[in-house]
Amino acid sequence: MSPLGKLLVIGFGPGDMEHITKRALDALDESEVIIGYNTYVDLIRPLLNGQEIVRTGMTEEVSRAQEAVRQAEMGKKVAVISSGDAGVYGMAGLVYEVLMQKGWRREDGVEVEVVPGISAIQSCASLLGAPVMHDACTISLSDHLTPWETIVKRVEAAASADFVIALYNPRSGRRTRQIVETQSILLRYRDPQTPVGLVKSAYRERQQVIVTTLEDMLNHDIGMLTTVIIGNSSTTVYDGLIVTPRGYQRKYTLDATEQALKPHQRLRTEAEPWSLGAQEDTPQAGAAPTTPTGPSASGAAVATQARPQAMAAVQATNAVHTGAAPASLAAEALSRLAVGGKLPGAANARWSGQAPTAESTAGTSAVSGAGATAGTATGGFGKPALFEVGVSPGVGNKKFTARQMALLAEVAGDDGELEYTPDHQIVLRVPCADPEELVGRLRDERFIVMPIGDVFKVKACDFCNMEKDDAVPVAEHLQVVLGGLQAPKETSIALNGCGMACYGAVLEDIGIVYRKGGYDLFLGGKKFGRNAHAAQPVAEGIPGDQITDIVENVIAEYKEKGHPNERFHKFFKRVGVVAGFRHEDAPATVEVNAVCGD
Repeated sequence: MSPLGKLLVIGFGPGDMEHITKRALDALDESEVIIGYNTYVDLIRPLLNGQEIVRTGMTEEVSRAQEAVRQAEMGKKVAVISSGDAGVYGMAGLVYEVLMQKGWRREDGVEVEVVPGISAIQSCASLLGAPVMHDACTISLSDHLTPWETIVKRVEAAASADFVIALYNPRSGRRTRQIVETQSILLRYRDPQTPVGLVKSAYRERQQVIVTTLEDMLNHDIGMLTTVIIGNSSTTVYDGLIVTPRGYQRKYTLDATEQALKPHQRLRTEAEPWSLGAQEDTPQAGAAPTTPTGPSASGAAVATQARPQAMAAVQATNAVHTGAAPASLAAEALSRLAVGGKLPGAANARWSGQAPTAESTAGTSAVSGAGATAGTATGGFGKPALFEVGVSPGVGNKKFTARQMALLAEVAGDDGELEYTPDHQIVLRVPCADPEELVGRLRDERFIVMPIGDVFKVKACDFCNMEKDDAVPVAEHLQVVLGGLQAPKETSIALNGCGMACYGAVLEDIGIVYRKGGYDLFLGGKKFGRNAHAAQPVAEGIPGDQITDIVENVIAEYKEKGHPNERFHKFFKRVGVVAGFRHEDAPATVEVNAVCGD
């Protein structure tokens, strides 16, 4: 081992202890420091024996990699953990990237060992049958780090080449369109009845396995913990299992004990007329490709006939994206915290300095709704637009650093203003010609940057100065997935880290209280007004691996069915049932006629 220390980048598989490799177990045991995402640390905690633990939330991957390298350079054995395989959308690549930036060399730098694990495509396939028996690929639908246009091209290529496709990160509370557009692309090439497997939380307590079709896949629940496996043109379903033939039926009779081809004949060119060698032996210039027969015929026909139309459709889609590129760049500049959502017309007019038009409304999007128009951000008569955004040091963290306060004072200057709010954030209003640069500076100082307006706001208590931090991962997850998402009306999602609920989560639109190892859920609070009331308790003791999905389902239904400007408590009362939770009218208040007349 290098005297500098060692980095062990460990994939621990789907999360079940029976599916973690012996080398991964040994690597964890020999490590002095464990670094990982909160949820992953919780999953492997029974395997630890007193090691130092460094745990962070979502979007903190870079800081985890940097801390791991720093500690390894101090001479420690450091384990960086990932679920699945660390080299498949895991931490292995990022650790190497951080090392590369530091000029690391294998011969004299810290030692690095990547410990493989079972990736989702493998664990989920095992539960579905044998869907990945032929050429396959994985595609992540998350466009947080990869441009959506690039993802579209990859889906298009995989669909046209008849790959079995495993979709990672298919949908979240904020990213809902990606899976819809992906299905649309696939249907241009594949039979609507192509088998599809949906596996959620493989080999974990809340495991769910669904066999469906390409046409009907969106009628089922697909979320962040779901892996979607889409068959190719020969994939079939038998007795509830998805099977993709390897191609043995081309040479062998599977129900015969004696094969027509003897072992010494089976690899000859004449026994494989579809092979490259056979084509080279018998060239047929200009000949049309042979249409396959048997189980793959219908699917292959769909792929062949649909290809020209599909290419034209994708070119049209790309043209739309190209035309909207300035708006996309503006949205990305405004913090990259959200996807989707349109600027309200009044806000658009305020920031652009002109009345909204159909073109500007359609072409202008904002990250989490906090943004300015595409192009140069100017107001009327060439003045910088007024940029308004909320900033906070964290979901539960209420402590601003001196550097953060100094930065806010600097960017506000003489012409801007700072307003502290009851939501434990500071609203910054400042004339700004370069929102990209401003938001970048705020995020560099580790601010959470949030829009102002009709969006979902996630807030939490300080978890008793972070001493009761069991519920912190849930708060961070909700912030990443739902914070800043456009809402019918401004909506608060509040989480308290213990049963004292001293930050008043039960008074908010959606309240969550962590108590005795589970989560209590409250819906429909009304915090202000003469008829203010607490939220209705709808469930108690929800397990930690279910609470975020439940809240996301509530939010999705509110976004879909809520009327513009309809507050959540009114929506809950109007529809009667939200995500399976039934509204109950609060008991009538007793009217008291005070003697004094007050």
